[in-house]
Amino acid sequence: MGEEYTLKTIAHIQNDFRSKFGIPRQSGRVWEVESRIVFEPAYRTADAVRGLEEFDYIWLIWQFSQAVREGWSATVRPPRLGGNLRKGVFATRSPFRPNALGLSCVHLKKIELDEKLGPILYVAGADLMDGTPIYDVKPYLPDTECHPQAAGGFTESVRDHRLQVVFPELWLEKIPPDKREALLGILREDPRPGYQNDPRRVYGMEYGGYDIHFQVCGEVLTVCQMSLPEEEHAKGR
Repeated sequence: MGEEYTLKTIAHIQNDFRSKFGIPRQSGRVWEVESRIVFEPAYRTADAVRGLEEFDYIWLIWQFSQAVREGWSATVRPPRLGGNLRKGVFATRSPFRPNALGLSCVHLKKIELDEKLGPILYVAGADLMDGTPIYDVKPYLPDTECHPQAAGGFTESVRDHRLQVVFPELWLEKIPPDKREALLGILREDPRPGYQNDPRRVYGMEYGGYDIHFQVCGEVLTVCQMSLPEEEHAKGR
């Protein structure tokens, strides 16, 4: 007998990921990425987060809002396995699930109380797109939730590599200093799907309003074009 339960959106995340491409494939991969969590009006009370400042890390339960589908498949093709090998959906973290729910562990940097928005959570290492709805926030408990010797399944056989990034200084210096290391970290992680390895292909991603275009040859990612944010274009008209 099927049961249904309606989840309430308690907050939304705000960051520089305006599109899905380029978002780290898991939370904690790029700690330089900073975000803030803004609660919905009904939950903008300091009492709701009382004591949360005592924790270094928190869990976010959220929705893959750009990947919601009516149906579901029992198997999926993880991009990091080349896009051809199928695994059971419950053995992966694919966004295409019976319930499009995501789970991320992020570093809680601070909590600030805003006069209008209530408590705002400032976090690092998130893998969520800007505007993603959040259903719950829970503290991370290191004594029960850290298992460094646990088996990692098929992910242990996936080549985990970081690219060397060549980013022309002329363009890199245009990126605000507080976003520079995050962008470099994202590019080092190799944003491409695992099944794409064409050195002639030009990829594009947006971060912080900048359109970044790059190519990858071997272990080297080279930024070949960068567009200024829309507001900079407007100033130049």
